[in-house]
Amino acid sequence: MVSFLISLAALVAGYFIYGAVVDRVFGSDPNRKTPAVTKADGIDFVELPWYRIFLIQLLNIAGLGPIFGAIMGALFGPMAFLWIVLGTIFAGGVHDYFSGMLSLRHDGKSISEIVGIYLGDKARLVMRVFSIVLLVLVGTVFMYGPAGLLANLGMKGIFAQKQFWLVLILAYYFIATVVPVDKLIGRLYPVFGAVLLIMALGVGGAIILGGLPVPEINFVNTHPKGLTIWPMLFITIACGAISGFHSTQSPVMARCLPNEKYGRRVFYGAMIGEGIIALIWAAAAMSFFPGGIAGLSEVTAQGGAGLVVNQVSIGLLGGVGGFLAILGVIACPITSGDTAFRSARLTIADSMNMDQAPIKNRLLIAIPMLAVGFTLTFIDFSIIWRYFAWSNQTLATIVLWASAAYLVINKKFHWMATIPATFMTAVVTTYILQAPEGFKLPVTISYPVGIVVAITLLALFIWRMPKKEAIPEAA
Repeated sequence: MVSFLISLAALVAGYFIYGAVVDRVFGSDPNRKTPAVTKADGIDFVELPWYRIFLIQLLNIAGLGPIFGAIMGALFGPMAFLWIVLGTIFAGGVHDYFSGMLSLRHDGKSISEIVGIYLGDKARLVMRVFSIVLLVLVGTVFMYGPAGLLANLGMKGIFAQKQFWLVLILAYYFIATVVPVDKLIGRLYPVFGAVLLIMALGVGGAIILGGLPVPEINFVNTHPKGLTIWPMLFITIACGAISGFHSTQSPVMARCLPNEKYGRRVFYGAMIGEGIIALIWAAAAMSFFPGGIAGLSEVTAQGGAGLVVNQVSIGLLGGVGGFLAILGVIACPITSGDTAFRSARLTIADSMNMDQAPIKNRLLIAIPMLAVGFTLTFIDFSIIWRYFAWSNQTLATIVLWASAAYLVINKKFHWMATIPATFMTAVVTTYILQAPEGFKLPVTISYPVGIVVAITLLALFIWRMPKKEAIPEAA
């Protein structure tokens, strides 16, 4: 329990201390006009109050990630606490902050365009492909998962059919993807975001008040299948530590932010909030079941992370509280899936310089994109998820390198982005070399090659990047 409480305190302190350092190094300017003001169009560029944007951002980046990912990460043991805390403060927070603030400085552009500005046209092309594929996969995963949960709520007839819920969620995604951001997302999502926080705090409070035997941090790998901590833990817990999906969402909210002074609250703050949610669910998963992690392993083998959520929620919060918690888990991915497709629409539009004010242009992108997403729901879910996990962390790695490039070019302290970028390069390289969906190489090859690739990229970055000239930002 002590490690859990210290970890919670560290995340809060990380926001006030390291978050302030990141904000100061970047140099947020409260007197600078934001794209919400300079490019207001009533569709995607719409001023919203910062607290609404914070709750929307939290809901957008959360989804199932900090809950399901933390539960599966808990199988590795309490070392997961270290990754959640350190990853959130020094990697995820930096990643989310810069992806949002750099979008603010460049007319609200999508993350693929930001990467192209700082890493070149080849990187822009790679990012366009990566981010669009990732966003469609996210939308698919967050369509498939909630549909399954809704179909298993004990209802009868058509309401017990997953295909019914898939079609219904798809119809909702279509509406949320094309309507003005303030009409649906801006009104409903702050409420759902608050519910997400209340749900997590309820579970966290029950853990503390109930005196659950949360294990202390140690360096023992307890995974039942013997998966290696490096790099598997760092891929398993993405949301709640660092996730490339967040960089696709930050520009969506950057188009609504009324002042740069709110950047730390919204972008870095939402990441800290997600880290807290992940920490709470990891602790609950490790301590709720008889036998601790061994008991967790048995439940996940029976019904996956969804069954864990069900039993933990009802067990800690009672029937009503548990039911509300489960509904929250259903709502989270749905409200991330629709913004994933919305962000994909904006990314495609940016790459084609297509004005999104006319409804015709939005429909030209949204209809075929959502059709592809729906088609992917007929593919084995586990295959989609494995490729999503790797592409997600690879995207985060590229964004960190772009953030580091921005800092170098502007003669600022770049190591706050360069160090996590190098670390994540080693993670994603090692993973794809040894993963079943990758090259299936032994650790004797994947480990050293991953480290060599990371060090080589770091050396090339330090050698070449300082030679680039400063890049003008939008007025």
